[in-house]
Amino acid sequence: MNILVGLFKFSPVFVLAGLMIFKVDCLIAAPIATIYAFVVASITDKLKFNDLVDCAVDNVKELNLVFFILMLAYAMAEAFMSTGVGASIVNIALLLGVTGRTVAVVAFIVTGVLSVATGTSWGTFAACAPIFLWLNHMVGGDILLTTASIAGGACFGDNIGLISDTTVVSSGIQDVEVIDRIKSQGPWSIICLVISIIIIYGLSVSMGLPTDAANAALAIEQIPPQVMVDLEAARPSAVELLNQVKEGVPYYMAIPLILVLVVAIKGLPTLVCLGIGIVSSFLFGTFAGTVESLNGFLELMKSGFADAGSWVIVMMMWVGAFGGIMSKMKAFEPLSNLVMYLARNVKQLMFMNGLLCLVGNAALADEMAQIVTVGPITKELVEKNVEGSEEDLYQLRLRNATFSSSLGVFGSQLIPWHVYIMFYLGILTAVYPLHNFVAFDIIKYNIMAFVTVGSILILTLTGLDRFIPKFGLPSEPNVKLKKETKNQETANIVKKQLT
Repeated sequence: MNILVGLFKFSPVFVLAGLMIFKVDCLIAAPIATIYAFVVASITDKLKFNDLVDCAVDNVKELNLVFFILMLAYAMAEAFMSTGVGASIVNIALLLGVTGRTVAVVAFIVTGVLSVATGTSWGTFAACAPIFLWLNHMVGGDILLTTASIAGGACFGDNIGLISDTTVVSSGIQDVEVIDRIKSQGPWSIICLVISIIIIYGLSVSMGLPTDAANAALAIEQIPPQVMVDLEAARPSAVELLNQVKEGVPYYMAIPLILVLVVAIKGLPTLVCLGIGIVSSFLFGTFAGTVESLNGFLELMKSGFADAGSWVIVMMMWVGAFGGIMSKMKAFEPLSNLVMYLARNVKQLMFMNGLLCLVGNAALADEMAQIVTVGPITKELVEKNVEGSEEDLYQLRLRNATFSSSLGVFGSQLIPWHVYIMFYLGILTAVYPLHNFVAFDIIKYNIMAFVTVGSILILTLTGLDRFIPKFGLPSEPNVKLKKETKNQETANIVKKQLT
């Protein structure tokens, strides 16, 4: 009977996941799952409606700062895309010259930096795929290696970018500061980036690719008009960036991104970092002529606020309410007990949290759905089952947040049926009709995805993460499982639930 009650309490997660699998928008799926959770909690725990509303609202209140960060993040992304910050990064990189041997590496680096600047992997991929695929065609590069490099690089900023919605949302769900998250995961992410660059270049050399250089502007000129029409329909901002790359913007338009990165490294609050990015892009854009007027720039800010408020913030409010109700009726307790029964130490518990994120991503085929569905579960697994100082527990929550976005964004690159892969295939088909792309074309040489997913799981399980600055988890006995003092009690509870 106990196991049936536990499954019934957990069933709102199945409802949310099921709706996501059937491609129901999160703005519809989350309210439905929340209402269903209300009903379940009323039946199983006899909770009153007003009490459930209070716990839902209280949980949403804890996300208020995240809402403001999301609004400014979307606004800064609009500013960086429209004022030429993104285009300047592409042009600076292309100054180095591109050959068949270097086109994949250059594409990887450019998309990595651009995704940090814009906070969007989809927008970065849509903007860079036409440039680098046609450059690849001109210089005789390997089409699959270049395609996978664009895809892997585009995900870099979506995993660590200050203005990435996946970074912000995953951090908010785990109740950690975005700045702390970036400082903690930064060294590991950069190591993954460097390793991927070396491997991609090594593959280019081993393939014997040519070393003749080509001009990026000429590559853009060769893009068929119909391709631009199709891209305009799929991602209008990508066409704007392509035009800026073609026409050229001053190189100093990269300074706003540099300023944001510097103040973030210095540890200034996230809102301050975002504010500096917005103001500096306006000032430099005005000087460069990419900002026509203050009113026009304010319209960009309005557009960013509207984009955040029309979807992600509303979604976060419903997810917050959902998490509050699930926590109130202790819906995750059976799963928590099972994981505790299997885990022998904190490293194993955290490894299992990573696996939950990866499996959830594969099941839901959507990284944001995984973040909002699995995130509250991994948070509670740590809160309920690990004891240690607040500082050490905070480090564990930082790792949970990193799991959510890293295994969400990069895990998506290894799942053939994932919505990420489907979007990429749609863009690839539109912008480069000379090749018939399939899912495994993106997966085969996606070095960054393999390095990121494999390393974070292995480093967590083995404890080797302690050799990476700021990335290592606290070790025992500083943190330990509560079951070490109540091991037999937990085992008995699990056995009872399974009978």
